[in-house]
Amino acid sequence: MSLLDLDLTKVTYYDLNNKLNQPLNDQIQLEKDQAALTAFLKENVEPNTMKFNSLKERFDYLIQNDYLEAEFLNKYSFAFIEKLAQKLNDQNFQFKTFMAAYKFYAQYALKTNDQAYYLETFLDRVLVNALYFADGNEQLATDIALELVNQRYQPATPSFLNAGRKRRGELVSCFLIQLTDDMNSIGRGINSALQLSRIGGGVGITLSNLRGAGAPIKDVKGASSGVLPVMKLLEDSFSYSNQLGQRQGAGVVYLNVFHPDIIEFLSAKKENADEKIRVKTLSLGVLIPDKFYELAKANADMYLFDPWSLEKKYGKPFSYIDITAEYDNLVNDPTILKKKIKARDLEEEISKLQQESGYPYVINIDTANKANPIDGKIIMSNLCSEILQVQKPSLVNNQQEYEVLGTDISCNLGSTNIVNLMQSPDFGKSIETMTRALTFVTDHSDIDVVPSIQNGNRQAHTIGLGAMGLHAFLAKNQIAYGSTEALDFTNIYFMLLNYWTLVASNKIAKERQTTFVNFAKSKYADGSYFEKYLTNEFQPQTKKVQDLFQNIFIPSQTDWQNLKLAIQKDGLYHQNRLAVAPNGSISYINDTTASLHPIINRIEERQEQKIGKIYYPAPYLSNETIPYYQSAYDMDMRKIIDTYAVAQQHIDQGMSLTLFMRSTLPAGLYEWKNGRTNKMTTRDLSILRNYAHQKGIKSVYYVRTFTDDDGEIGVNECASCTI
Repeated sequence: MSLLDLDLTKVTYYDLNNKLNQPLNDQIQLEKDQAALTAFLKENVEPNTMKFNSLKERFDYLIQNDYLEAEFLNKYSFAFIEKLAQKLNDQNFQFKTFMAAYKFYAQYALKTNDQAYYLETFLDRVLVNALYFADGNEQLATDIALELVNQRYQPATPSFLNAGRKRRGELVSCFLIQLTDDMNSIGRGINSALQLSRIGGGVGITLSNLRGAGAPIKDVKGASSGVLPVMKLLEDSFSYSNQLGQRQGAGVVYLNVFHPDIIEFLSAKKENADEKIRVKTLSLGVLIPDKFYELAKANADMYLFDPWSLEKKYGKPFSYIDITAEYDNLVNDPTILKKKIKARDLEEEISKLQQESGYPYVINIDTANKANPIDGKIIMSNLCSEILQVQKPSLVNNQQEYEVLGTDISCNLGSTNIVNLMQSPDFGKSIETMTRALTFVTDHSDIDVVPSIQNGNRQAHTIGLGAMGLHAFLAKNQIAYGSTEALDFTNIYFMLLNYWTLVASNKIAKERQTTFVNFAKSKYADGSYFEKYLTNEFQPQTKKVQDLFQNIFIPSQTDWQNLKLAIQKDGLYHQNRLAVAPNGSISYINDTTASLHPIINRIEERQEQKIGKIYYPAPYLSNETIPYYQSAYDMDMRKIIDTYAVAQQHIDQGMSLTLFMRSTLPAGLYEWKNGRTNKMTTRDLSILRNYAHQKGIKSVYYVRTFTDDDGEIGVNECASCTI
């Protein structure tokens, strides 16, 4: 029997899983999901997994048939590989839900070329990941294997899926590039988008530096076509470069709200936009300086400034000019091309589009830069809005060669599973192990087709460790999402992630006698970064959270002072360490909730291609935890914003924060709705965006709207950047 011969009409696991959505005597039939899991392993996995007489025979087959690389395996004795494989078997790993097993075997397990047989189990994939990322270090391989099999750590999908494979995509998740205001840069940028989309991963591009429509070219008035034609070229590029049809190329373009094309930029995503300008598959994001919030609050006019005249005046691209600081000077300078609109009209346009499509993403660019400890400027984000790193512009000549090689960004991501990490025998060692696994990815990423990304990675050694399963942890411990106890826990958990990744990065820098480029100019080097930890005691404040951290080390001000001195002495290897990405299918495999968001449904419904609907119960769902599993759509979004804000203070990059709204809002949820319509309006979105800005949120990802006809607007999972 093979997967090709499997008769889906005769298997029982889909019907059993579907009973999750059919209450019996007002009770959720959770036991049916366990029965579905057992049936799936028996009816699908066991008969369709290729059998081998020994581990050696299996690895020989996989290498000889070009399924696995031999090089990483040859760094170990086979006796050690066998010993590690046995250690993994001894951990007694079991999937907890049908969805977890189904997702792993459907999307992650290595299969034969004809897709007829599975060639690995979850433990086999863990073993290969551990051996690959440890790069010949037996102790590190053992440590990584234990973090993975106990599901305390989850590499991002590209890393987990591709590790060790002979025919594979890149290990990194996504990319960020910038265009400058000349045709050579635009041409090179489109080529970069093609190349990066080909090798996998979403691509973020900022268009803020490009002159607006009607701006002069070589002092000829009204010659530029603006950013919209470039957007169309990029959309077509992503559509064409789609990994041989395996996946839709994915890209996002960012534009500063003070760019003269901002209204047209937003209009390109509207359903009724002219086909000549409409972008259907390209994502949109806006970069919002503090000045915009100030002008909108005052209901004032705002001026839009053309990048061509700004660069001519300041000698640097638009993205690198502090609009908030320079705004009045720009308004009063007659040499700067500008036009005037009402700030609230633009705020309304942003809210309208978010209501209609979920776009644009919002990057509070001044907030990101104020918190940035690195010398340089953050100018954009990525396809999921959690990557925020400094960049430098490049200069491309007429031969499409780099006269000045700037720095762009590649992201390699991983996630802690909060429930399981809180049970780690050694929290700090777990984080160091994860940091070292991620460091392997950044050290071995070499995107030579886009030299600016290759250069940025070589200089910065950045990683992005995040978290999943916050709502699962809170519900399991009977803590209400957004409550005082929940915020207390979130604060301490992310403080620990920050502390231990700093410890690990410092340790690696000391071992290698190497830091990221320009460490000496950072706030780590001058010590100012640590001020908040030296003047505030970050300790659990509530009794319940104190009990949860009872057996976990919490650093004191003295510990932070010692860490500060160690970092000033030996530096940090990684320019950036933390970022919270959205979690897609990989959170199901971890049997946990996605990212830091609340759940949507206690029994989540997933539409899977070819087979129909699959149901996934909220982790640890029971009569005791049900009251703590409130849907995000029924929750005050300020609870989500507050949760992310508490975590954000410890995270050097960003977080993919999604807002969940209903077309008809639950009564009493927002005090400003009293006496007004209960329908969700653009005013509601504007208030929430302003609240997020006030709370120090760096970015807002999607706005997802649950409509009155049970549909969802703004749902477009990023398969490339999800953990």
